[in-house]
Amino acid sequence: MPPVPTPVAAALPAREDDRLRALHALLILDTPPEARFDRIVAFAAQEFDVPIALISLIDHDRQWFKARLGLDVCETGRDVSFCAHAILQDAPMVIDDALADPRFAANPLVLGEPRIRFYAGAALETPQGHRLGTLCLIDHQPRQLDATGLAILRALRDLAQAELLGPPAEAA
Repeated sequence: MPPVPTPVAAALPAREDDRLRALHALLILDTPPEARFDRIVAFAAQEFDVPIALISLIDHDRQWFKARLGLDVCETGRDVSFCAHAILQDAPMVIDDALADPRFAANPLVLGEPRIRFYAGAALETPQGHRLGTLCLIDHQPRQLDATGLAILRALRDLAQAELLGPPAEAA
């Protein structure tokens, strides 16, 4: 009998302690929903015609959703998080078909609810380079994202990032 595949947890980012300090300094974890973030995920879901859109923040052992559309839970374990993989990359991470990707084929979020097949996530980054989470899109069907879609995802990520981090400091 072949071995049962297991999900692949993401590696920890370089300077993880600094990244977590930056995340916790925002005092946003476990806060109530806010319209400014909810509008962004609602627009993303509509623009890309996906059933799920999220603004996720990657904490020590969980991913917590500051805004969510199409998903009932407010957090999942970091060990099964797609977004924990996405924050390790400079460019948006796009998974056309999670069942065909060895990192995710055995993931319980793929095999069970919410049955992720497509994922696209762009990292939310501080000016110091700490990637705190993502703006992400999820579908139950495999799909692809073209260059225009990637540009729109980055633009929406930039909006979410600006809301998360506040206005940039004035130049001296």
